[in-house]
Amino acid sequence: MKAQFVALALLGLAAPALAQGQPGTEAAAKVAAGTYTVDTDHTQIAWGINHLGFNVYYGIFGGTTGTLTLDPAKPASASVSLTIPVDKVTTTSEKLNAHLKSADFFDTAKFPTATFKSTGVVVDGLKAKITGDLTIKGITKPVVLDARFTGAGPNPMSKIETVGFEASATIKRSDYGITYALPVLGDEVSLHITAAFERRP
Repeated sequence: MKAQFVALALLGLAAPALAQGQPGTEAAAKVAAGTYTVDTDHTQIAWGINHLGFNVYYGIFGGTTGTLTLDPAKPASASVSLTIPVDKVTTTSEKLNAHLKSADFFDTAKFPTATFKSTGVVVDGLKAKITGDLTIKGITKPVVLDARFTGAGPNPMSKIETVGFEASATIKRSDYGITYALPVLGDEVSLHITAAFERRP
């Protein structure tokens, strides 16, 4: 399940922006060039892994920090950098939460965070392929995120300019040295990221 943490894959959805309506070219036109910071309280990375061949088990990573730099006139020049506190991994089982933090999985005493740094972006309308380096337990592997723009505009609560994205990817936990209970527990980990980024004065 540790591999699931890999959910790092990153970029997500801005709930405040979505409240303004369905995303489209009009919403995209509201995006201002600059550097945005992750809205930590409204960004989530969810993961799923096959549990003993019976069902898919899900968990989540919160507390992500990082930055997004973009220019609507040059979308391919966008870059994103994220830091995920894997030592805060959460599931519906307290016992499992503790196990995921152990050396069997994330070994958070040695590796409390994971990171994602983009290396390239290919834009197609409101969608994009984001290539980047995902580092978990000190091991770095390339990952491609399928991302889509989900909204932009001033947050109706804070008035802060916000942009949102969703992204998904699939990784193998064994690529990051997380081999506990293979193959009984699945190797492939599905990731879904919903992220909001704020452009503060």
